[in-house]
Amino acid sequence: MSSPPPLRQMTTCDPLLLTPEEAAQVLCVGRTTLYALIRDGDLRPVHIGRSCRLSRAELERYVDRLMTVGPAPSSGPDRHKPTPSQIGGRLGTDAGMRRLQA
Repeated sequence: MSSPPPLRQMTTCDPLLLTPEEAAQVLCVGRTTLYALIRDGDLRPVHIGRSCRLSRAELERYVDRLMTVGPAPSSGPDRHKPTPSQIGGRLGTDAGMRRLQA
């Protein structure tokens, strides 16, 4: 069995904890998206004082879960509903409102 790498080598090559910005780069998402994942409970950060960090193991756990479960359903707008520009009228006009109600 091999011995673990020396602490000095491990800290310079592969940090154990990442800043949110570094974690966002690893996941190829924006910083706002990363904070939303933390807020929604998809990622569990480590707090050291006032600093927020994410472990590489936590990022791997998240990606593994995505691969087994698949992406969560989008909570965005319904893609099947036509937008006002697709209907061809403005919402403020009577004709536009009649088209929306039809």
